[in-house]
Amino acid sequence: MTSHAPFDRRDLDFLLHEVEGVSALCRYPRFAEHSRETFDATLDAASGLALAKFATHNRASDEHEPRFVDGRVEILPAVKEALDAYAEAGFSALLADAGEGGLQLPYTVALACDAMFAASNVATAGYALLARGVANLLQAHATPAQCARYRTPILQGRFLGTMCLSEPQAGSSLGDIRTRAEPAGDGHYRLSGAKMWISGGEHDLAENIIHLVLARLPDAPPGVKGISLFIVPKVRVNDDGSLGARNDVQLAGVNHKLGQRGIVNTFLKFGERGECFGELVGAPHQGLAQMFHMMNEARIGVGVGAIMLGSAGYRYALQYARERKQGRHPDQKDPASPPVAIIEHADVRRMLLQQKARVEGALGLAMHAATLVDVHDHDPDPARRADAHRLLELLTPVVKAWSADACLEANDLAIQVLGGYGYTREYPVEQCWRDNRLNPIHEGANGIQALDLLGRKAMMENGAALKLLLRAIAATVAEAGTVPALAEHALALGRAASLVARTTGVLGEAMARGEVKLALANAPRYLRLVGHVAIAWTWLRQARVASAATPASPADRDYYAGKLAACRWFFVHELPTVEHDAALLAALDRCALETPPGVL
Repeated sequence: MTSHAPFDRRDLDFLLHEVEGVSALCRYPRFAEHSRETFDATLDAASGLALAKFATHNRASDEHEPRFVDGRVEILPAVKEALDAYAEAGFSALLADAGEGGLQLPYTVALACDAMFAASNVATAGYALLARGVANLLQAHATPAQCARYRTPILQGRFLGTMCLSEPQAGSSLGDIRTRAEPAGDGHYRLSGAKMWISGGEHDLAENIIHLVLARLPDAPPGVKGISLFIVPKVRVNDDGSLGARNDVQLAGVNHKLGQRGIVNTFLKFGERGECFGELVGAPHQGLAQMFHMMNEARIGVGVGAIMLGSAGYRYALQYARERKQGRHPDQKDPASPPVAIIEHADVRRMLLQQKARVEGALGLAMHAATLVDVHDHDPDPARRADAHRLLELLTPVVKAWSADACLEANDLAIQVLGGYGYTREYPVEQCWRDNRLNPIHEGANGIQALDLLGRKAMMENGAALKLLLRAIAATVAEAGTVPALAEHALALGRAASLVARTTGVLGEAMARGEVKLALANAPRYLRLVGHVAIAWTWLRQARVASAATPASPADRDYYAGKLAACRWFFVHELPTVEHDAALLAALDRCALETPPGVL
């Protein structure tokens, strides 16, 4: 087969410029020096680097995963080469102020760059994105001195970072963590405990690793209200920025994963010798709220990673279907006639359309969520900032969980398109599936995201965030309803949005009566319901642009026609499932709740 890029730059340009109008962000003083030209130049640089340094070792880093040898981790050298090139090109400081040596770009543009790196090599990209998350959290919550010691070297590409939340006995139940932090009397703390599932937890890819660790102080109350956040470097950093002694952070083991094998996943022990020194971030007992700064960013990142793995699989399956000749049309009875490309078969086009509708719809929602980040962070109007925050809070679990589920299913379809070749390691679609299978678990399993959406986000402030989403959908429905080709879709979306409102009301009333367990019993189905409606909304937004576009070339004509075809598919084949989901939710189905554990 001919080579292909694992991402579609044309689609990113469409979403950024034609749908979201990202150049409008230049109205904010922080981005006043930028323009479409500087945004596109950054995207060009990211695209070139992703293809030249990340995609080139994607298969090799999967086949030669990190190994625990003589107390250290051995990693494929190409991973460090890619990360060094990433830092040298300035991507470690993509969001940072110009005064810090940063590019001072909008988050929306940064996320588009992230998408290309993730599509090319999601594992290697993970090291860089974790480090950025640490840098952003430190900027928000750490002291200037802490930022100078730890954040600045991350922006320079010298340090990498991790988030250390889960523990072997607690998993996602953070209220049950046992890691302790004892005051050392000199402003530092001695930490003791263990953390599991720590991506990027040990390596020699950078001069240092900055661990952000959740732990309990001696006077901590039980549960999540007793968690504090600590900076725990792999190597201690002196006040002048020089590196000191190795900290008491021990690698206890390497977890060998189904997918995303190129990023090391570790079991770490803190304070085995009683000499693990850490620094408190912000106020005591505020650690979980502080960590959510990084966790929410990471959840959008996981969603985008899932989308781009789905996209990579789709693009390969599409190319394969165009080149692979097999079989004949059902109405062709002459066995001597030449076989046709399998894309000629309706079933193959069905599988390709379903992949396209899911990955491009999900990417549209993720890019819109990114614009909400920029509005929240930089708009001068407090009311607009507050609304952007509410809507972002609501959409974050959808971007993460709906995308992880739907795009994993897209990878499954990509394998199906290739048939027997699809499940062999000779072709890349099986790795896309394996890499993507981790994302419904990463950064809070999808069931937790569903509980968060229904139990918190949809109900907060008397449903203010959901009302914002429904108003935005109503505005798009009104606009699209004037376009004859989209009028039927607009009506369907309006009906689906009404179902969301009514269903949420029923579930909210149940919780108000004290039937919380019952209301939340089918929370994943509620997330799917909201997700399908949100994706349909993004598709209608894309279709409005595509229907009004004036193609400049045959390729443009086909591109816009493809958008309209995928939109049609989603509205005809995917959106109607919300009726079943809404009915089941409104009935407060007790099936899972009332099934005794002993019968399973």
